[in-house]
Amino acid sequence: MAAQELLSGRAEVEVVSLADIPLYNDDVRLEGFPEPVVLLRDAIEQAGALLIGATEYNFGPSGVLKNAIDWASRPPGPPLAGKPFGLLGASTGGFGTVRSQLALRQILLFVQALGYPASLHVSGAAKLFDEEGRLTDEETRQSLSDFLDGFLVFLARVGT
Repeated sequence: MAAQELLSGRAEVEVVSLADIPLYNDDVRLEGFPEPVVLLRDAIEQAGALLIGATEYNFGPSGVLKNAIDWASRPPGPPLAGKPFGLLGASTGGFGTVRSQLALRQILLFVQALGYPASLHVSGAAKLFDEEGRLTDEETRQSLSDFLDGFLVFLARVGT
């Protein structure tokens, strides 16, 4: 992940998979959070901030990410409340996840997370990454670096 490389030595980036998170069900939550959800909530709680890489499907965020937000926004002590976040995303199309990020920002602000005002939208991603998923385009790499620098300044301002 390019963000991990660019932040090396300045911030730790842990990639968290959402693959094992079950579909949100409030009846299940009332009986106790499933283990994968407990691990997700703990990871969010322990993180100083969230850097969310957004995908876009049908003009919106992925159901998988929205589902994780639903689990992480529920009491007790919802770990998203007051948690700083930054949004970025890449798509093969021409809008670079603009619509997805807009919807995610609304959702995350509603659950009282603290949003970094800037965002990064990368269009035409198929030409910018190699077969292993490494960012190879220098202009995009510089844009990502600038975004991350600003995010770190934001985090310092909000005391994270």
